[in-house]
Amino acid sequence: MVTPIPERHLFGPGPANPYPEATAGLGLPLLGHLDPDFLQIMDEVCEMLRTVWGTSNQRTLPLSATGSAGMEAAFVNTVGRGDVAVIAVNGLFGERMCDVAARCGAEVIRVDHEWGQPIDPQRVVDAHPDPKVIAAVHAETSTGVRSDIAALGRLKGEALLIVDAVTSIGGIDLRTDDWGVDVGYAGSQKCLGVAPGLAPFTINDRAFARRIERPQSWYLDLGLLGGYVGEASTSHTGRTYHHTAPTGMIASMHGALSRILAEGLDQVIARHEEAGRILQDGLQELGLELFAAEGSRLPELTTVKVPDGVDSATVRKELLTRYNIEIGSGVGPYAQTVWRIGLMGHNARPDTARLMLAALEDCLGR
Repeated sequence: MVTPIPERHLFGPGPANPYPEATAGLGLPLLGHLDPDFLQIMDEVCEMLRTVWGTSNQRTLPLSATGSAGMEAAFVNTVGRGDVAVIAVNGLFGERMCDVAARCGAEVIRVDHEWGQPIDPQRVVDAHPDPKVIAAVHAETSTGVRSDIAALGRLKGEALLIVDAVTSIGGIDLRTDDWGVDVGYAGSQKCLGVAPGLAPFTINDRAFARRIERPQSWYLDLGLLGGYVGEASTSHTGRTYHHTAPTGMIASMHGALSRILAEGLDQVIARHEEAGRILQDGLQELGLELFAAEGSRLPELTTVKVPDGVDSATVRKELLTRYNIEIGSGVGPYAQTVWRIGLMGHNARPDTARLMLAALEDCLGR
């Protein structure tokens, strides 16, 4: 018996099976990780990821781990003991970058910004005259803020630019090559609409040439991948066996990326923008105050301040039990005072935004 998928989606409402193409990949008989058919699927996934990343990088692939491992892969392959890493921090995931870089032995130059505000690219690059890497979050999941990565890329100088695109890939404009991003990592579970477990990753030749030859992590050592990625093949000849790839998850990502590209990436981005605008306008019409700075708000992840006198956990529980809608609490110092509402992937639609507004209005008695 197949267990039904719950009628809800992380951070927001959704139908029982919002991603039929993606979940179909998980329901098919599994292929071996060196099966010629799987290798073709992997090649096609890598090519489609290049499109959503906005890159021609040969080394673009789904890492067999969540987005957090993508973050670690970005740093262990580029910074070693004593290297300077300038990191922009305007939320939880910038803070995590600092932690990961420090564990690699880097000298971390942390450039703090107020949570809810975008980063200041000039202040970031002015923090050190010659860093090995500069790192920033494009779409800060903890605050719902978008930062100007293109400006940071223009100012980076000789530094390698590392970008967290976990919440941005497949939802808003992302142009890796045009913006000067050298290393990028993302997650499968946000706007791509795949179950958690894969980290879309890209690294250009410039960064790969300056990589750490023997990083602390064997599993995340990009130099060991050899011909496993970037070379179209229908057999394992010329491929380097590195690990047993999660074939079901990669087949699932193939289905999701195929859906996105069939709809058209520009149309998908426009759909996220429309849904986010409807939600944010409606929240303000209800008298609620948005948390992220105006002009830098993500359409796919809206942060809203919990009204005075309202218990955050009670409202979130009521939304879940009465409407099968799950929204997130804030994090860190804003855990009890901010809600995070995601409209991502299939859920980025006007009808879903209006459903969210009606349910929240009812729960708040407005």
